[in-house]
Amino acid sequence: MRCLIPIRLPIVLSLAALLLPLAFAAGAQIDPVYGPLPVFELHSGFWINLHHRLYEEARARRSSAPDNAEKPGKAGKPSLQVAPSAKIALSAAEQRAWDDAVSYYLANYADKDLLFSTELVLLKNQLGDFETCEELSGAKKKTCDAGLPPKLTQILDAAGPVYRVHRWAADDRANRAWITRVAPLVREQGVGLSHRLADIYQARWPTERIRVDVSAVANNTGAYTTLDPLRVTIASTDARNQGSAALEVLFHEASHGIATPVEQAIARECRQREKPIPRDLWHALIFYTTGEVIKPVMDTEDDAGNDRALPIGSGGSKASPADRRTSEESQYTPYAVREGLYRRGWENYFQMLTHYWQPYLEGQVTFDDAIAHMVSAL
Repeated sequence: MRCLIPIRLPIVLSLAALLLPLAFAAGAQIDPVYGPLPVFELHSGFWINLHHRLYEEARARRSSAPDNAEKPGKAGKPSLQVAPSAKIALSAAEQRAWDDAVSYYLANYADKDLLFSTELVLLKNQLGDFETCEELSGAKKKTCDAGLPPKLTQILDAAGPVYRVHRWAADDRANRAWITRVAPLVREQGVGLSHRLADIYQARWPTERIRVDVSAVANNTGAYTTLDPLRVTIASTDARNQGSAALEVLFHEASHGIATPVEQAIARECRQREKPIPRDLWHALIFYTTGEVIKPVMDTEDDAGNDRALPIGSGGSKASPADRRTSEESQYTPYAVREGLYRRGWENYFQMLTHYWQPYLEGQVTFDDAIAHMVSAL
């Protein structure tokens, strides 16, 4: 999908929209009727992307010059990585605006985590809510007063035009290309996957639309999820999020909104057995579960290199034999295995999940028994 849509028209795709041809022309309106669960809104928003670009550059600048972290203006002049089709050099005024923005992020945000900093979570959500606005002060349109701190508003409104001229078109194209690739997988597998995951976690899939902010860059893991409200951010250019893996990343992140029963059950069993609550067992379990649920439905790549998938069964806690594949038969490698997460301190978790959680996924034991056995093995 190569056409460009002005900033006033961000991408918003629901499952129903995904059933339609993914052709967007300037001024096109998205079908407001949303289909069955799960419903995702896939956004390519200007301010969210600018925010992550500034954060990334500020973090890189801090890492490259740690001795100057306390002196935002002395660590070397930041330079926006311009797109190949953009003007090569920034003007003096553009360079100054970009330098000021990176320096502001360096001084105020570079030491904070996008996921765990309440301030950054609120800022991200606010920028997403105002993504249709051309500026954030409300000077041109009163409803576009985002209510941000005056200095931050000034910084973003000054850096916005620089980003729009030199980088935004390329970032937006990358986001749209990612959305175009993942859309067929969501259309074919989304409903079955949402039912299966909700059943596994003994929860309900969110009834509200799940917002997914697609950004050229995100955090160091390539994707993160914030709660209340549930919102997912995924980096469209991250190598870990491409191809059929995009579907796993999308549903892994969305699962953070329904996996509370697992966290609670692990904590409850640990308290009853007077054991310390393991910090990352629940997260390893989500990685493992999403990978195991995705793996049986992914077919081998065809000769053209496009991913084909086998529909997943949507009923019961146990997939039907026709829908299941063994690990040996499947050529799809789950994210956690591919990225070596189980070799980075999760070796014991992987063994427990294989021995005690996998039987639950296959319908051989109950949820409570699986959790109890895993905690006993800690």
